[in-house]
Amino acid sequence: MALYVHKYGGTSVGTVDRIRNVAAKVGRARERGDDIIVVVSAMSGETNRLVALAREIQEQPNAREMDVLLSTGEQVTIALLCMALEQYGYPACSYTGGQVRILTDDAHTKARIVDIDTNRIRRDLADGKIIVVAGFQGVSEAGHITTLGRGGSDTTAVALAGALKADECHIYTDVDGVYTTDPRVEPKAKRLQRVTFEEMLEMASLGSKVLQIRAVEFAGKYNVPLRVLSTFGEGEGTLISFEDTEMERALISGIAFNRDEAKLTVEGVPDRPGVASRIVGPIAEANIEVDMIIQNIAEDATTDFTFTVHRNDYARALQILQQTCAELGARKVTGDDAIVKVSLVGVGMRSHAGIASTMFRSLADEGINIRMISTSEIKISVVVDEKYLELAVRTLHDAFELDQIGESA
Repeated sequence: MALYVHKYGGTSVGTVDRIRNVAAKVGRARERGDDIIVVVSAMSGETNRLVALAREIQEQPNAREMDVLLSTGEQVTIALLCMALEQYGYPACSYTGGQVRILTDDAHTKARIVDIDTNRIRRDLADGKIIVVAGFQGVSEAGHITTLGRGGSDTTAVALAGALKADECHIYTDVDGVYTTDPRVEPKAKRLQRVTFEEMLEMASLGSKVLQIRAVEFAGKYNVPLRVLSTFGEGEGTLISFEDTEMERALISGIAFNRDEAKLTVEGVPDRPGVASRIVGPIAEANIEVDMIIQNIAEDATTDFTFTVHRNDYARALQILQQTCAELGARKVTGDDAIVKVSLVGVGMRSHAGIASTMFRSLADEGINIRMISTSEIKISVVVDEKYLELAVRTLHDAFELDQIGESA
């Protein structure tokens, strides 16, 4: 008998009818003879409603009380899903994160899982029950309710799968797998049968919204095979696992992009040791994450220092840099929040040359100017003007013939 962990997000359980649909899907899996653990999120819109209520009371709500409040969303869903399963004739039992004892640290609203007590779940599985667990939440050593932050339900599912040594963890969403790129941008995008943890980590970090990066990191660390599937249809989805060295790899597995980019440049900075730290240090102290960085040295012993940040942080970063510019005696600060990052991802890059040149030439042929470049072993990212995003994605999809690799990759 195999053990599978299913995870259903807020859209999948957004209405009573959708909860019934999930119950039917889980029931069919149980009929195949498998043990099933289900992790669910709050119904779509519920978390936002609770946050809005809190902010009517406190502009900056107390973090501990926010965890108590937000954890109720998943509690509603687990109870309703168990009722639906029982209505269909499947014995089920619901648990909050604290009842399972998903032990976390005490960092409220962004807790990290420390340990999971699986004894209660194992007993219920042995009794033939379907287990339904509230995602996104746990309990600290002191007994306080905690929440895991963004993507927390995915993390709960993967952590349970790892602790219980499940055969696979199935992440059910409103798409039927991982695609070569966003089909809304490139209609010729194809579903991938398989990607590696490395590739999925890069895609998640570069803007792909299919999986949260924290869950993929967890799955890779504990060797939990992930499969992305559709809640609303059937199919094999996309398997995310370690690389099969015997499998012939495509050069590129996918194209990720991020619209939430902004670029800042400090021009005419005196070229001396410690300048980079003087520029980036105050940005980091303001809890602003820096992404791509380039530095150009001029003949007059000055340098231009350019980096990107999330678009939401653009105005604050610009204000900080203007103060830093005056302190360093730099010439000026410029910025641009109408840029995007487009990235090629693929473990096939390790064994093939010429990927970058093909990428750059293809974009140049379409008149798309590259503003910044960043590379890693399995990734090449470029920053381009926002107006060229869709053209860039479609051009690269064609250039690397990704419509040919999809379903059989």
